[in-house]
Amino acid sequence: MHFDLAFFAVAIPAVLFAGVSKGGFAGGGAFAATPILALVIAPGHAVGLMLPLLMMMDVATLRPYWGKWDRTAARLLLIGAVPGIALGAAIYRLTNPNVFKLLIGAISIGFVAFQMARQTGLLRIEGKGGGTRAGLIAGFGTGFTSFIANAGSPPAAVYMLLKGVTKTQYQATNVIVFWVVNLIKFIPFLTLGIATHETLLADLVLAPVALIGAWLGVRAHHAVPEKVFFAFTYVMLVLTGVKLIHDALI
Repeated sequence: MHFDLAFFAVAIPAVLFAGVSKGGFAGGGAFAATPILALVIAPGHAVGLMLPLLMMMDVATLRPYWGKWDRTAARLLLIGAVPGIALGAAIYRLTNPNVFKLLIGAISIGFVAFQMARQTGLLRIEGKGGGTRAGLIAGFGTGFTSFIANAGSPPAAVYMLLKGVTKTQYQATNVIVFWVVNLIKFIPFLTLGIATHETLLADLVLAPVALIGAWLGVRAHHAVPEKVFFAFTYVMLVLTGVKLIHDALI
């Protein structure tokens, strides 16, 4: 794995975009950085490289939302996430990089399909359920997709919307669940070689870019229409997802 000028030419705008998303748009586009990086480095290393940067971006959101989460939702999601993370680790260990690339591509396109279905009204999620089984299943999906591509938000979102949590509880539960999930993931990431000495060194170089992106996101929050930002995000995810699937299958 070589972190040369070509790598940083792709990584810097990808991480900057992730920071803008975290800082100004509730993190909805931060996932896009992982499939973009998977175009230029091994898909596993792309996931491992982004994890510490995403954790750093999330630190600032812990304090204002501390203790405001839905305790039942957070507990069920985290319990379910553990076997989901284990499955993701097993797939990484037992398959070749092309399978991981295929999964990241599929999750990218599936993420866009989920968001578009919600926004257009094709998928209506109302607070009519959200029991224990639903929470554990959603947690499993959250842990698995988070391990594969740092993209665990859709399963958690469906469960919390079904449960009918408040806006503040929704945000706070997301914050604490993904903070803990990322901490749990970091151990297998190290043992499986997903996060390596080289990716951590790259994280040190890219850390200022992530912080600048978050700062720009705060300023862009009111200056850039949310629809424009997410439309750009979804186009990037579809294009990179298709490219990753194509590369994995040929």
